Amino acid sequence: ETKKKKKKKKPKKKKVQQSDPPRVGLSKIFTNGVYPEGEIQPYKDDNAWRTTSEEKRYDERMAIEDPEITYQSIRRAAEVHRQVRQSARKHIRPGMTMTEVANFIEDGSRALVEENGLESGIGFPTGLSLNHCAAHYTPNAGDTNVLQSGDVLKIDIGVHVKGRIVDSAFTLNFEPTYDTLIEAVKAATDTGVRESGIDVRLGEIGGAIQETMESYEVEVNGKTYPVKSIENLSGHSIGLYQIHGGKSVQLVKNDDQTKMEEGEYFAIETFGSTGRGRVVESGECSHYAKIIDAPRVPLRLTSAKSLLKSIGSNFGTLPFCRRYLDRIGETKYLLALNHLVQQGIVQDYPPLCDAKGSMTAQFEHTILLRPTVKEVISRGDDY
Repeated sequence: ETKKKKKKKKPKKKKVQQSDPPRVGLSKIFTNGVYPEGEIQPYKDDNAWRTTSEEKRYDERMAIEDPEITYQSIRRAAEVHRQVRQSARKHIRPGMTMTEVANFIEDGSRALVEENGLESGIGFPTGLSLNHCAAHYTPNAGDTNVLQSGDVLKIDIGVHVKGRIVDSAFTLNFEPTYDTLIEAVKAATDTGVRESGIDVRLGEIGGAIQETMESYEVEVNGKTYPVKSIENLSGHSIGLYQIHGGKSVQLVKNDDQTKMEEGEYFAIETFGSTGRGRVVESGECSHYAKIIDAPRVPLRLTSAKSLLKSIGSNFGTLPFCRRYLDRIGETKYLLALNHLVQQGIVQDYPPLCDAKGSMTAQFEHTILLRPTVKEVISRGDDY
């Protein structure tokens, strides 16, 4: 009788694990190029039919096959976002400088998204706005700010793959005084996400956000503060390589009759404040972006010409900050940069702050209005 040949066991390839802090590019972990889907929320009411509609399911299959609108790019960016922010939560502690915080996050994003020119990389400068400042602060070179234990820190991270930007943010605190403020804003953002959908009017979403937000109050040292929706900040649609796509989702009730449409990407973000609920520009500017349809202005300043070229080839229309200019080797560029701003070619985005002494918090998700369902691309176990 013949002996059965023993099959030689192939050595199993060990699955690549993420490092801590995360530095392993995601293509090494998701070797088949398929990235996790976000949270699926069915459309409701007048749009419930979409979930089972043959026609809409066909539209969806076509979308998945079209490399231009494939969901894999945005999902890859979202998975980078989840892994980077999870690590940030673990590692960011009072006593770090704001520059250290920014570098910690951005080093992770660059490594995981496998940064490659305008193909994939950071979607916009990491927002690290503190306390009464709500948005658009990231450290410039020489910034000496140190994170304090009483700070309320908004972490707004952008990652893009092929121009599909995931824009998602959360708020960190290190002691419980403003827990309720953070809870209010998280709930308000979830409301905004839940109420969003195809054909929903933007003004109505604002009303729902405000109602949730303003049902909370915060007690600090025996004094009670109502939580206010910041009335002049908003969520926004997201275009290809275009962080602000032209539609706005306000955080208060308004009469905007514009509708959300099938196939659109939205950043649903809400900001709550214990202050007046309005922000003004304040402090040194760090954020800039080339204006999408900027006029062709003849630039007399040679330094401005060469800076514009450099901005175009490194960032295109994606937002950037002064640290990113330093990083690509630009020096003594402030005069040229300000000239580009004055000429209407580059937009500056100074920090936006409520009244000093007040506290602000932020949560934000990117959602995709697929033909059949709404996908909350940036949802994770944390928020």
